[in-house]
Amino acid sequence: MAGLIEDYGLIGDGETAALVGRDGSIDWLCWPRFDSDACFAALLGTAEHGCWRLAPVTPCESERRYQDDTLILETDHTTDTGRVRVVDFMPIREGASVLVRTVRGLAGTVTVRSAVDLQFDYGSMPPWIEVDGDTALARVGPDLVVLRAPVALSLERGILGAEVAVREGEEVHFVLAYGDSAIGPPPPIDPRAALAETRRRWGDWIGKFGGATDWPEAVRRSLITLKALIYRPTGGIVAAPTTSLPEAPAGEMNWDYRFCWLRDATFTLSALINAGYADEAKAWRDWLLRAVAGAPDKMRIMYRLDGSRRLEEWQPGWLPGFRWATPVRIGNAASRQLQLDVYGEVIDALHLAAKAGIAPSEQSFALQVAIVQHVADVWREPDQGLWEVRGKPRHHVYSKASAWVALDRFTRDPATTERADPDGLARFRDLAGFVHRDICANGYDPGLGRFVSYYGSQELDASLLLLPIVGFLPADDERMAATIAAIERELVEDGLVRRWRAHGENPEGAFLACSCWLAECQAMQGRHAAARATFERLLSVRNDLGLLAEEYDTRGRRLAGNFPQALSHLALVQTALALSGPIVRRGGEA
Repeated sequence: MAGLIEDYGLIGDGETAALVGRDGSIDWLCWPRFDSDACFAALLGTAEHGCWRLAPVTPCESERRYQDDTLILETDHTTDTGRVRVVDFMPIREGASVLVRTVRGLAGTVTVRSAVDLQFDYGSMPPWIEVDGDTALARVGPDLVVLRAPVALSLERGILGAEVAVREGEEVHFVLAYGDSAIGPPPPIDPRAALAETRRRWGDWIGKFGGATDWPEAVRRSLITLKALIYRPTGGIVAAPTTSLPEAPAGEMNWDYRFCWLRDATFTLSALINAGYADEAKAWRDWLLRAVAGAPDKMRIMYRLDGSRRLEEWQPGWLPGFRWATPVRIGNAASRQLQLDVYGEVIDALHLAAKAGIAPSEQSFALQVAIVQHVADVWREPDQGLWEVRGKPRHHVYSKASAWVALDRFTRDPATTERADPDGLARFRDLAGFVHRDICANGYDPGLGRFVSYYGSQELDASLLLLPIVGFLPADDERMAATIAAIERELVEDGLVRRWRAHGENPEGAFLACSCWLAECQAMQGRHAAARATFERLLSVRNDLGLLAEEYDTRGRRLAGNFPQALSHLALVQTALALSGPIVRRGGEA
């Protein structure tokens, strides 16, 4: 069974990613894309579902780190006979996708063993394997993988094995590459040259970051993680490279996050723009326009990396799940939900892009016109809300506020107001005022003295923290201040913010992005010491490599949910910059 989520590190090539365990086992890899079938799926089962183990043959103590400002992972293993360093990385993809594992002798002599167990189709389909000395070729359907090792390979029960004694000063390389089975194996690479080029490219990219922040290390690591989650061919950002890592221990809230969410649009643009990455921000804006096209009534809440729409959900019953959490899900049925907030997110993203100097396009204007017309027709409808609840649709307060955001930005943005029909503009402006009043009348409970999760309820919901962030009400408005205080009182556990009150014996963890939203709200209220304390509590639950999952189990004291999570790292970057100086903010300048 897989280890804890925090035991894993991330490596990637800009089109897919692998999770490397502290013990030297690669337990998750989808090839050739983030959303392809996994060929290493031990993360959601056992070693027999596919993994690549590379470690000393005798017991060892291990420590690890990323090389500075890169996604190159180093793990030092110390045994009774010596010490070796395993360097794991994937060169930024220009041709074939390649995974390199280099073993360097640091002291004495250490014998290491490599065991590659390829199991395609999420751990269910072993390939046909041919071995020729130090090279092995594996084929199944359209997939081809070639392993090049420093010594002769063995093949036993489908596992490609190799042992090598590495002495001080020596270096050996294992290289795994993906190709098309109809074309043949990709050519070999020079591992040393690939390492140098990968180090240079990561260093050059993060070197563009010039933002002022009191937490530069955390921001830089989060930015590198986010860059690794951007699908280079299209500019889309994957929510996480994993599926079905549970939000609650041994629970059923296990979802596939290997897709691009429209909801992340404004969070992504604001973080990239404020960090100085205009090219990536523009690529995301362009992906957004291609995916949505021109029909808001057909808009999905999420898309595939290339903008395609089919995300049918199914369950591979042969996988026992991460630490016995079932079911494992492939695809995501929530893609068909009605979630009103996505309309506001798309328009706010386009508004923010224009404010940051990314030139608007004809499609951008036409799409915004179509969206506000659609919002005028549907804003009264109940929906599944920001949290994609798979239950009865409700009139969620934040969803209504996002509909207001769509109308508000459209009627205030010079890029749209200068071109829009004056009569239509006046109608949308009036409607924005009406929606705002409706939310304040029905989403606020005067008896409780605060906003609620959905109309008619008394529930609290951490998405209400976004109301001041999007500019719906000031954070020091009496109604908003009381809502923030209630969230601090009732939803904060061990310094971290839950989405809603904990229920049952095994509740889900604290939702990490919500802690960043609370810190921003506290700063807007002038409570700067509280904001820093909230934010630094979030930083304290990163793993030793600086990575965050979607949630944190405050009772079990471990990360929970898909990993690493883009939204958590986006929120970290945005909040770190917001607490350190002026930024481009959704509701206005900070």
